[in-house]
Amino acid sequence: MIKKKVVVLGSTGSVGINTLRVIESLGDRFQVIGLTARKNINLLEKQTRKFHPKIVALADKKSARELRGRFKSMMIMSGQEGVIEVARLKEADLVVSAIVGASGLIPTLEAIKARKGIALANKETLVIAGEIIMAEAHKRGVEILPVDSEHSAIFQCLKREEKKKVSHIILTASGGPFLKFSFSRLKSVTPKEALKHPTWEMGKKVTIDSATLMNKGLEVIEAHYLFGIDIDRIAVVIHPQAIVHSLVEFVDGSILAHLGTPDMRLPIQYALTYPERLPTSLKRLDLTKIKELTFQKPDTKKFPCLKLAYEAARIGGTAPAVLSASNEIAVSLFLKKKIGFMEIPQMIKKVLNKHKPIKSPTLNEILKADVWAREEALRC
Repeated sequence: MIKKKVVVLGSTGSVGINTLRVIESLGDRFQVIGLTARKNINLLEKQTRKFHPKIVALADKKSARELRGRFKSMMIMSGQEGVIEVARLKEADLVVSAIVGASGLIPTLEAIKARKGIALANKETLVIAGEIIMAEAHKRGVEILPVDSEHSAIFQCLKREEKKKVSHIILTASGGPFLKFSFSRLKSVTPKEALKHPTWEMGKKVTIDSATLMNKGLEVIEAHYLFGIDIDRIAVVIHPQAIVHSLVEFVDGSILAHLGTPDMRLPIQYALTYPERLPTSLKRLDLTKIKELTFQKPDTKKFPCLKLAYEAARIGGTAPAVLSASNEIAVSLFLKKKIGFMEIPQMIKKVLNKHKPIKSPTLNEILKADVWAREEALRC
């Protein structure tokens, strides 16, 4: 059996860790040849000793220097240039893009240019530069396989279906930890409370995005580019049980839904092994033990981030990049207890209102808009 050679960008994050767990569970089918992280040298060292990659990179140059002291013969790169070099690794068959935030854009784009298969967990890549990414992937003949449970579900429901037969895509959202909170109560929630997601185990930034429903807003934009479906044909419903991962409604009124246990290793494995399906030891869904499956409309008055994401998507151009960048800053400030939970959407809205969007932007214009939005958010 020829092993599939894999690079994991962001290997010390939640998706990266679970990707390596899946690879380990599948035995000899995969070979990890490249790993990257931002600055978590202790975990990266453990991963390196276990999987023996050809090359690793740390975005933080000081951390890279420290790791070199622990591996005398290992090739250890640093900075964005080092991460890009790992992303473009000649021998790689598949690059798992799991870097959190806008930092994942350029390495993912470079991997596409190098004609590497992409397993995409970094939603900001498509949110920020969806037109550029999809055009480059089409040009290079690169298939982008979604890793998010929602987009994996849609991908599987759409298999062998023509886009013109699709009426709507329906993304499900658990609603996060504050679904039943009043508006006044939301003003006083703490980072500790926001990080207690009722269903999923994710990194801090994604968990806060889930609590504000920004995560779902970013997923709407991602789905728009990934599947070529108009924004107004992509709906969001709250589904607290997190059993139905997403649905596709067709023009004849029929709806296909993807069900499964809420475990990110399932969509990760599907992306790694595609087009095959392999057995897994993960917990199976027992339909007889499901007491109820409920769905409701999202409350955009309590959770305005979702509405802001739709507005940015309809404006298009550089607006989604500004939305994403200002959100990253707002979430960071909330986690540091410098702003309140309900100030997150207020900050994003202020930045969006000040932005003069550029239609059909170049990559350079997108990156400039990202920098501007971060600086503007810090001035709010």
